Amino acid sequence: MDESAPLRIMLVTDAWEPQVNGVVRTLSRTVDECRLMGHEVEVIHPGLGFRTFPLPTYPDIKLAIGADEEIERRFKAFEPEAIHIATEGTLGHAARKICLKWKLPFTTSYHTKFPEYVHARIPLIPISAGYAFMRRFHNSGNRLMVATPSMRDMLAERGFNNITPWARGVDTELFHPDKRHMGGKSVYEGLEGPIFVYIGRVAVEKNIEAFLDLDLPGTKVVVGPGPQLEELKKGYPDVVFTGNKSGDELAQHFADADVMVFPSFTDTFGLVILESMACGTPVAAFVANGPKDIIPGSNAGAIGDDLQKACLEALEMKREDCRAFAEKYSWKACAEEFVQNLKPQPRPERRRFWRRLRRLGRRG
Repeated sequence: MDESAPLRIMLVTDAWEPQVNGVVRTLSRTVDECRLMGHEVEVIHPGLGFRTFPLPTYPDIKLAIGADEEIERRFKAFEPEAIHIATEGTLGHAARKICLKWKLPFTTSYHTKFPEYVHARIPLIPISAGYAFMRRFHNSGNRLMVATPSMRDMLAERGFNNITPWARGVDTELFHPDKRHMGGKSVYEGLEGPIFVYIGRVAVEKNIEAFLDLDLPGTKVVVGPGPQLEELKKGYPDVVFTGNKSGDELAQHFADADVMVFPSFTDTFGLVILESMACGTPVAAFVANGPKDIIPGSNAGAIGDDLQKACLEALEMKREDCRAFAEKYSWKACAEEFVQNLKPQPRPERRRFWRRLRRLGRRG
């Protein structure tokens, strides 16, 4: 029995393309790398024909309903050897219910500080209620993957169990210092420098106003889509809003900036931090989960309770140091750690389970 042989991995996620966020980038790149390693991966996501409804206050995110029977069918057809439930939405809960009913081992991951996210949008819902909900979901799995040591410690203090690290990666070919001033021209041509940029979802939980309210030299720019975009455009007429960017154009907006500002307190990692550093652009952030795990000692950014001070400190950092730090991360290593964290059944037990389930299905 070769336990190192390729696995059939079932990934269940409520966050998937065409959504644009760090969770989707992490999952899609992990899936790509797992397939390159020889693993067979099937992804259950909202775009598979399920009936969906928009998430209240965030219509870009679609939640699937009535998916239980179809997920059961896909489980039986694929016969997964390892199951990972990435999100706590409707698909995640349906898959969790099936795993508990069939006594299948599964792992989960913690991508967003969901209780804080909900509280920022609906203040009447206390953060403690959100953590009770999340604890019930994740503690029923066999292992909970988290991105940083500070998130591991925070969740352990709140009663989460079986926590294990799962680091992130960055595409160092797409996000590269060579993208700076491509063709001899900056994407911020005509704007007064230095350029301080926020890149990411434009949403209330990202705390973008904390950046926009700062007294900084030069120009502030916001790159990205989101439900708060129009509100911020009206409230901050002196700020440049570019809307959504992707691919090389996104990389250029990182590379041509002087500092990337990350004001969020609700992220668990912040992929844009590494993407910015890979382009040679230093990062300024608050002391929060993600930045405090990545930035101190990197020579690639500055953190502090005073975000203005952090921005000005980051402005003095060397771009080559930022790139050197980002090169330590890779998506291949991220995927390898993900596979190591999975909890597949022993192979003989897997085969017996799916044979037994097929027999029961024929009798029914």
